[in-house]
Amino acid sequence: MSYYYVIGVRMDNRINNASGFQKVLTENGCKIKARLGLHEVSEDLCATDGMIILQPFGEKAEIEQLVKELNQLDGIKAKLIDLN
Repeated sequence: MSYYYVIGVRMDNRINNASGFQKVLTENGCKIKARLGLHEVSEDLCATDGMIILQPFGEKAEIEQLVKELNQLDGIKAKLIDLN
């Protein structure tokens, strides 16, 4: 059976919080298949908050631990979405 999980992440103040976020992602690199980062951009604006979508890999307990680690960071709110 295949498992389908997605981690949705909201990051506030990405300029200050991105380095801590990237550190956790690097430490868990073998648990992440894909990452997509989105933030508002226009001629007049480059938003300091954003959304990241992660496609995790591994057992559910490992993925839940990654979500827990992300939620311990300043300015980060992460949620596991179970699409099974």
